[in-house]
Amino acid sequence: MPFSTERVFPCQQLAATEQALNALNDLPSAPACADALAGFTRQLVHCGLDGEAATRIIAGLNDRLSARVIELTARKHRLPPVSWCWLALGSEGRHEQTLVTDQDNGLIFSAADAQEAEALRALFLPFANEVNHHLADCGFTLCSGQIMAGNPAWCLSQDEWKNRFMDWVRRPEPGALLNASIFFDLRPLYGDHTLAENLRTLLLSMTSDTPAFLHLMAANAIQAMVPLSFLGEVSDGGRSGDGIDLKKYGSRIFVDAARIFALATGVRAVNTGERLHQAGANCGLTTDELAAGKAAFGHVLRLRLDHQLAAKAAGKDSGHGIRMASLHDMDKAILRESLKQARRLQQRLKLNYAL
Repeated sequence: MPFSTERVFPCQQLAATEQALNALNDLPSAPACADALAGFTRQLVHCGLDGEAATRIIAGLNDRLSARVIELTARKHRLPPVSWCWLALGSEGRHEQTLVTDQDNGLIFSAADAQEAEALRALFLPFANEVNHHLADCGFTLCSGQIMAGNPAWCLSQDEWKNRFMDWVRRPEPGALLNASIFFDLRPLYGDHTLAENLRTLLLSMTSDTPAFLHLMAANAIQAMVPLSFLGEVSDGGRSGDGIDLKKYGSRIFVDAARIFALATGVRAVNTGERLHQAGANCGLTTDELAAGKAAFGHVLRLRLDHQLAAKAAGKDSGHGIRMASLHDMDKAILRESLKQARRLQQRLKLNYAL
């Protein structure tokens, strides 16, 4: 095959993106900066980078843009003189954002008591709401579930966040398990990082000492059925189906398993690959299984990114469904083996928690 310059890592575009981020000094310019960033990330995916590496770079650039938007918005508000921190949650928290992403964020602040928390929340909410809408202008869609710092439910004092986490772990109802899959991937994005790190320390101390909670998380995680037939072939529903949802029935399986392993062993990492690497051995996975699982996760992410890129080029809504007929033989084989690794992770959860 002739050498194609289209597959070369876009160094010049990276330099232009860096320059745009460094020059961002006002909020009206943020959407144009976001467009430049999006153009670079699409080119990044096109050059064939590994899925896990690509999502890390995408998330890192999104972090820088988001932090700048938060900083510029904060200058417009008379914020109270207390410690506070903007929290990244979900895929953003895990450094696993793809080309299509919405907002999952929160805000934590210091308060002496409940009365002061209410007063401070009233001061932080207009700021947080404005940040959410500026981020939406930059292409980060508003969360349909309202998991955003501008929602009073997720703009909380340190004690309120602690109480919320303790309630979820001690009374793991279905809603609590759903929240755990988003909020337990938190990391600090902007502000006083100590507030977020202290919250993570509390979380890990609770989950590692509460096997009943992890048992329910594991039971919930294995409900996502790996789309493999009895003979180990990939099934996408045939002509009547919409393809394989490689988020729900692909990458999510790796994410859920790695999260449980980390929460069980007190590992502070939130990135899925890092969680598997740091916690997997203590949860019964061999070195070969860990390497295979991490590689499989990266392959699934790459296929999702490729699908999103193709949909963007065709002017279509990407969704999450990927038809097997759209893949070449090598990607079909890679997907089949990757999904087998996902099934092995679920089998490990079943063994660890007697499911």
